[in-house]
Amino acid sequence: MLKSYASKISLLLNLTSKQVLSTLELLAEGGTVPFIARYRKEVTGLLDEVEIAAIRDLLADLQELDKRRESIINSLKEREILTDELLMKINNSDNLSTLEDIYLPYKIKRKTRATVARDKGLEPLAELIVKQQNGVDIDSEAKQYIDAEKGVNSLEDALQGARDILSEIINEDANVRERMRQLFIEKAMINSCATKPKKKDNIDKFTEESQKFKDYFAWNELALSVPSHRLLAMFRGEKDGFLKLSIQPNKDDALTIIRLIYCKNKNKLSAQVDLAIIDAYSRLLAPSMENEIKRLCKGRADDEAIRVFSGNIRDLLMAAPLGQKRVLAIDPGFRTGCKAVVLNEQGKIVEHTVLFMTSSTKGKKEAEIKLKEFCAKYKIEAIAIGSGTASRESESFIKSLTLLGSPLILIVNESGASIYSASKTAREEFPDYDLTVRGAISIGRRLMDPLSELIKIDPKSIGVGQYQHDVEQAKLKRCLDDVVVSCVNAVGVEVNTASKELLTYVSGLGGQIAENIVKYRNENGAFKSRAELKKVTRLGPKAFQQAAGFLRIQGAKNPLDVSAVHPERYSIVKQMAGDKDCSISDLIKNSELRESIDINKYVTVEVGFPTLTDIITELAKPGRDPRKVFEEFSFAEGIEKISDLKSGMKLPGIVTNVTKFGAFVDIGVHQDGLVHISQLANTYVKDPIDIVRVMQKVSVTVIDIDVERNRISLSMTGNISDNIDHSKNLKSKTGIEHRKKRNTVSKKETGGGNWLRKAIEF
Repeated sequence: MLKSYASKISLLLNLTSKQVLSTLELLAEGGTVPFIARYRKEVTGLLDEVEIAAIRDLLADLQELDKRRESIINSLKEREILTDELLMKINNSDNLSTLEDIYLPYKIKRKTRATVARDKGLEPLAELIVKQQNGVDIDSEAKQYIDAEKGVNSLEDALQGARDILSEIINEDANVRERMRQLFIEKAMINSCATKPKKKDNIDKFTEESQKFKDYFAWNELALSVPSHRLLAMFRGEKDGFLKLSIQPNKDDALTIIRLIYCKNKNKLSAQVDLAIIDAYSRLLAPSMENEIKRLCKGRADDEAIRVFSGNIRDLLMAAPLGQKRVLAIDPGFRTGCKAVVLNEQGKIVEHTVLFMTSSTKGKKEAEIKLKEFCAKYKIEAIAIGSGTASRESESFIKSLTLLGSPLILIVNESGASIYSASKTAREEFPDYDLTVRGAISIGRRLMDPLSELIKIDPKSIGVGQYQHDVEQAKLKRCLDDVVVSCVNAVGVEVNTASKELLTYVSGLGGQIAENIVKYRNENGAFKSRAELKKVTRLGPKAFQQAAGFLRIQGAKNPLDVSAVHPERYSIVKQMAGDKDCSISDLIKNSELRESIDINKYVTVEVGFPTLTDIITELAKPGRDPRKVFEEFSFAEGIEKISDLKSGMKLPGIVTNVTKFGAFVDIGVHQDGLVHISQLANTYVKDPIDIVRVMQKVSVTVIDIDVERNRISLSMTGNISDNIDHSKNLKSKTGIEHRKKRNTVSKKETGGGNWLRKAIEF
């Protein structure tokens, strides 16, 4: 069966059948996407994580299609209406829409107007009408069906019943439905208009809330060309009761298509057929197709929103870490003071207090004394200030002090910190501290290692999405899980310091094994080697195979235990060292030794050039962190609130969110400004993600401030020289060149089977 699936998937993804089949077999054996991409390159033909995930997701879609096919066949068999011809049609259908169209006439129906008419014995009259033969007196024929006992009381009752039967036949005609579907796909317009408040509504409140959607009170656009953010906004407006949407093509175009199929003559019988066509379209076909096109449009918008959201989350998780430094973390506030915690190099809390550095003179003096004491006592290397209320005021106060060691003073995005501090994870991690202390700890740890801390928070709470609460949640979760797993395994995890939450995302582990690793570590002390992991309960050979290469053990006796070289390839490195009459440590330290290795000597059936090249690269920098080196950043001094801004100001900022219509940038005034897509560059920008990424440092110009609505409009067009280096770095970082090469698969980056799902739906 896998061969059949491999053939279909290879065509859809423009990959070879061998690549797809090999990948499917590895997945079937329990291989994870990161493991297959990193350690089975020879088997898959160098497929990356994106392509492997696409294969996995397409397989799931095809299996779901086959499951539905089997269900339909069984239903028809049970009712003894499955013919060889029908079976052939069902087996030849390659998408869900075609399959459902074939099955539609045979579905067990609830009571319909057509079934009622058939019960009245009007089917022969319908069959006569649809033939449209000349010379037939329709009135005389119809009168024969008048029967008060059956509920046919007049000539019109008989004709209406016959038309009801014809309408259902037309609606269930697979050819008609396919033609209608194509018309809706190509020409349906989405129309949006404002709704009126109901009598029970608070009219003033309704009017105020509806203003969010005022742009769509009279909107008309080709459905499949609507940008995802606009479409999701309209769907939200409809869901909230402020908008009424319809998605329809020109009605005359639709009727013309059906008439060409069913109107075979020009007589009184044809007139009855035409009435049935109009009814079939208006009452049955149009609503059905509108629902389908809505699902298609919604699915397309969901996929795009998820793609953008996933990209933002990836950039946020892969932000440069400060590293193991002694940090003073501050969750700022006015009335209740600033919660301050001291964290050691491992991120463990050492001391905490509350500082009133934004209140009275007395409070500021006490805060100054305490801050100086902390810096002297704990040799603080960095001060992390949460980006919420009072952040800039706290920053200004701290910068005005002369602190021992001159620690870095940085503002850290605290989105989601309050969610974390109230979570079960935080309560388990810090049962003896209240919410405020947990929040401050999270802020400090985010600076030290964003990835390790942010994986504890639901990505939807981090604030880097676009209508993330409106998209299909199961699909969103699957894609975000893929992103988190990819990031965690790309960086690697230090076994002896990692939290249970971080270990959960390591290839092959999961929650229970992660918990067992932490338990073993607590009971037996630090792991001394990767091999020792095999002693952990439930961490069997398969889990060890999948996880070992992504786990790091600093200070291990075998230097390869801190690298990304998989234990199954240790023997090759040992052989290389033996051939050079040196130790493995010598190979790592001496570049000349590594460069002198002829990898051709070590090629086997299982191990080829890709793996051997990876091994040599890894020996040069064992356990190298792929994230960028941390760079200090500061907002403009004296610009702390929106009222400080003036048009024309040039300011430094950090990109906090990227959407399809532009990018939001934090310029240090507690309200992110929007750089509209038209203001991102001096040239046409198709997708903002090609220009900016989350956590990118940019230079912007203020072009408009709306204090009343708390909105800031920014531009990057006048700051090209300041931002161009980031764009250059972006190209190598995000693999744009690679995605251009494999543009078919790039569409699958976060959706997994999205275009097949569209085919399956349609």
